[in-house]
Amino acid sequence: MNFFVFDIETIPLPFDSFSESSQEYILRGTTTEEEIAKRKAEMALTPLTAQVVCIGLQIVERNEKTKEDKILKVGALAVDNALSDSEERREKLSNDVPCNMYNEKVCIEKFWNFISKYDPAHLISFNGRAFDAPFLMLRSALLEVRPSKNIMSGTKFNYPLHTDLIDELTFYSPSFNYGATKRFNFDFYTRAFGLPSPKGEGIDGSKVSEFYNQGKIIDIAEYCLRDVKATWSLYLLWEKYLHF
Repeated sequence: MNFFVFDIETIPLPFDSFSESSQEYILRGTTTEEEIAKRKAEMALTPLTAQVVCIGLQIVERNEKTKEDKILKVGALAVDNALSDSEERREKLSNDVPCNMYNEKVCIEKFWNFISKYDPAHLISFNGRAFDAPFLMLRSALLEVRPSKNIMSGTKFNYPLHTDLIDELTFYSPSFNYGATKRFNFDFYTRAFGLPSPKGEGIDGSKVSEFYNQGKIIDIAEYCLRDVKATWSLYLLWEKYLHF
């Protein structure tokens, strides 16, 4: 069996790229500069108002007899929209991990190529059913790219080809305020389970747009891959103690 661990980083599209009516719709209900800034930052959360800037991947093969895991591939696909459809730029991250750069459309095409190459694979994510997977599906359509697989197949409570850890750790009954199934962020879960937090080195999800605009795509890719590796570590703990 193959496991396909993934995570994406996104940033808002330029606000000025939207029509006046779209800008009004996005900001509707805001009255203060603080509310406007918050609403613009939230644009990064939907594929209609944001773009992918990095996709982190880790493909793991499990020997069904020995149950030993072997990492087949780990790396990042990053976005530089100055590149044409035929251009690629190759960089190296820590530990010689590859980071290949393309424009956004080609970056997403490369992701679907990996999905096809390692299919059948069990997807693993943190909040992937609510964010990463639908974002990639819809963003693909907006860029006229056909996904190689429906990674949103199944229903809210039954999707056997994907383990979304936020659903498993809240037992599909998340509470946003209190209780045993209170939903925490990824940083909180990793620390609670004694894992190294991927948040650090001056970057977290709220700073991705700032880093990207400063040309710090390598820093974003490193951060994205820390998320991926922490997701796999958290999955192994969940699988060992809570998977029945």
